[in-house]
Amino acid sequence: METVKNIFSPADILVPKENFEKWSVVACDQFTSQQDYWDKLEQFVGNDNSAFNLILPEIYLENSDVKQRIDNIHKNMQDYLGGDVFKEYKNSLIYVRRTQSDGKMREGIVGKIDLEYYDYSKGSTSFVRATEATVQERIPPRIKVRNGAKLELPHIMILIDDDKKNIIEPLADYKNNLECVYDFDMNMGGGHISGYLLSQELQSQVLDKLLELQDKNNFVKKYGFEDKGILTYAMGDGNHSLATAKAYYEQLKAENPDKDFSNHPARYALCEIVNLHSPALEFEAIYRLVYDVDKQDFINKMKEKLEFSETETNQSFTYVIDGKEVVFNVGKPTSKLAVGTVDGFVDAYLKQNGGKVDYIHGEQTVKELASQMDAVAIILPVMKKEELFPTVLADGALPRKTFSMGHAEDKRYYIEARKITE
Repeated sequence: METVKNIFSPADILVPKENFEKWSVVACDQFTSQQDYWDKLEQFVGNDNSAFNLILPEIYLENSDVKQRIDNIHKNMQDYLGGDVFKEYKNSLIYVRRTQSDGKMREGIVGKIDLEYYDYSKGSTSFVRATEATVQERIPPRIKVRNGAKLELPHIMILIDDDKKNIIEPLADYKNNLECVYDFDMNMGGGHISGYLLSQELQSQVLDKLLELQDKNNFVKKYGFEDKGILTYAMGDGNHSLATAKAYYEQLKAENPDKDFSNHPARYALCEIVNLHSPALEFEAIYRLVYDVDKQDFINKMKEKLEFSETETNQSFTYVIDGKEVVFNVGKPTSKLAVGTVDGFVDAYLKQNGGKVDYIHGEQTVKELASQMDAVAIILPVMKKEELFPTVLADGALPRKTFSMGHAEDKRYYIEARKITE
């Protein structure tokens, strides 16, 4: 695949005209075991216009009323587009400044990514790649939401490896002279966010610098890989949402083989790019909560299968059972990373014995849930963010849910939207 211009490019971005505090809500794949979070959010939003009415939180995916929820989402999208809800910024990039719950500032740029240059398969050599394994079973439920949807709302964050910090970070010097699109405190402990419309001159500067990251000579000099393709954009958050957008786009092309999709809005997905080297960007492990199992049998089989060692080994993690924490040294790893070894065992055990697994952010949270749900918590080590691009290039996509970028409250909130139908 030859280098092309504008894999990431300006988009026609919709932003609500008012009431951002109630409009903007956290990513749908957060707080998946905490119903009270979503109950409180729903109560806070009330009957006002909100992105909450345009998304399907994953906690509801297995509810009996999920079809009605999806129908309501599609109706709300139609109503919002027909009403006086949005202001549209044509052919725009928005510079975002997010003050996280820890007080650190995270910067990014909102625009659209070209799905023609994205491949989430394990051996992908595309410009845009998944960093973690994509679970195919998670895509069809999301396709049901996207089918019939007039809008997309992104919680997708894509990483660039700009160690010189000369693409996003310099924009801070210009913000006082740019149009402020939004500036507000986010609900449910999400911190503060502001967004600024980039001028045409700054757009050109950003796109030119991004193009340098796509240059093959620059890439080979930096990473040393000649035959792995050019990895420019690596998924940070929202991997399955971007995979859904890709699957939906491919579905449209298959259903309409004679149609020209070169400029179709579904060819693109709205997202935010963030520099991997931002001081505010910290990788955290995602923990496993295994429940509806015979806990002692689960532990015994895990010790047997992974060959529990009393002495320290190259891979280790901690499991929590009945309030007791035990360090597990793996004598027989089945993956290069502890998370891969753990997931391989958990998936095989649940397939044979039944039970469920959830993916939890926050060590204290997973411990509390383990106690409440009579479950086993698995505390995994964190991956260094500097290892991300080289590891994906060398080994392909990492095991699913290998890492998280920050606390759940600091995940991307839905603010912007974009039309995905002609």
